[in-house]
Amino acid sequence: WCCCLLAALGSHRMVGLRMDISVLLEPLGFVKVLEWVFAIFVFATCGGFRGETALLVSCEGVVNKTVTAAFTYPFRLNTVVFSAPDPKGCGGTWTDVYLMGDFSSSAHFFVTLAALVFLYCVTALVVYIGYNHVYQQNNKFPLTDLSISVLIAFLWLVSTFVWAKALADIKVATGASIVPGIESCKAPGTTCHFLSVTSMGILNVSVVFGLLNMILWAGNVWLVYKDTNLHSQWNRISESP
Repeated sequence: WCCCLLAALGSHRMVGLRMDISVLLEPLGFVKVLEWVFAIFVFATCGGFRGETALLVSCEGVVNKTVTAAFTYPFRLNTVVFSAPDPKGCGGTWTDVYLMGDFSSSAHFFVTLAALVFLYCVTALVVYIGYNHVYQQNNKFPLTDLSISVLIAFLWLVSTFVWAKALADIKVATGASIVPGIESCKAPGTTCHFLSVTSMGILNVSVVFGLLNMILWAGNVWLVYKDTNLHSQWNRISESP
């Protein structure tokens, strides 16, 4: 995306750098700053998550021992194992117990998009601030910006809903419903009770920021569209008798 934006800019003869920070007070520049900040929030809230789910286990020689399974981004839960209740593994009845599910593709899609959008916003802000005169004089750059903005808005829509579905599944895969599926907990003399799981409120926030990014980029599409000749041509057509 950054290469496309710079290529469109470089296809015309630039007349030098002209710094103009006032562009940030205009809708197009201000929205781009918000998109840059919200992309950081998506990356931080999802990519930085760490949690664990805990069970209370009683078995041979062990009474009410807490066992935990720690999980983190990118949520490959099928590689996360519960710690054994004791060194002897409940007299040999306790085998490695893994969580279920691999949600790394959804998490990677969501976070990688945020990282790419962050880089694109930085590039776009450099162009808006330093080469706004080129942006206004040559229609090819706004058209490129418009195409990329439409693509990003669509990707935010898809990635946010994909991640929201994955998050719902992660909550199920780390919640109380995991106990009936643990074979070691069905051994004679062994009982398991769900104890707790780390709050995933911060991951809920990441979904909210995904939706906000989608809305921002949809608005950005309109702002960029007004800077293209497509908008002026449509106005001339609509005003003609």
